[in-house]
Amino acid sequence: MKKITSETVGILTQDNQFEDWWISDPISIPFLENKSMTITFVDFNPDDDVNFITESDKALKLFLNKKSVDRLELSELAYENCMKFLSVVPYDKADEPLWKIKTKADIWNFIYPTDIYVSRRHRRDKDIYINMACECEWEQEHGLQFIFRRGEFLVRVSDQDGHLTEADAYDKDDSQDKLLIKSNNINEFSKAVEVSSRPIQNNNWWRRICIKILKINN
Repeated sequence: MKKITSETVGILTQDNQFEDWWISDPISIPFLENKSMTITFVDFNPDDDVNFITESDKALKLFLNKKSVDRLELSELAYENCMKFLSVVPYDKADEPLWKIKTKADIWNFIYPTDIYVSRRHRRDKDIYINMACECEWEQEHGLQFIFRRGEFLVRVSDQDGHLTEADAYDKDDSQDKLLIKSNNINEFSKAVEVSSRPIQNNNWWRRICIKILKINN
């Protein structure tokens, strides 16, 4: 089995089902109160994207510098996602604990992180994005995802739909994506990212996640 090396997360082993997936050993995630999780590079061919590991390492260092207090700062967005979902589905008594949440930070008692994926956006900025995929009590079919541009800026809280940004999900211009624009305004990288030689790839990593989950469940 092929392996690659990341300065941030160590050795990643090529997945035995998808050759462009590379999976690390479990590492401690301070953002999740040091929960141990694997990191998966997806849609990555070392021969096609020579800058992927370097850029991913930078993004992962920023992400791994986040603490649990940073996670709690996202409580309002997670809570809003929950309430928005509950408001459009029929009432279910099983959801009563969600309706009775007293403080928005308590929403994390109903969120269960499962995977961390690192991928390159297939168009426009072509930045590295980190996707923290979760299960949650309210959206049990499609789950929940928190997506960080360059590992630092939260740009999306949504169900797991295979898209890294709202702009991609709804085919909008990046200028119409509020969180994406905010990530531009907060801080720009000190050096320009070299993007001219990167091929545009199909966004097929989400389909592969679904296939893998179906095989595990069967």
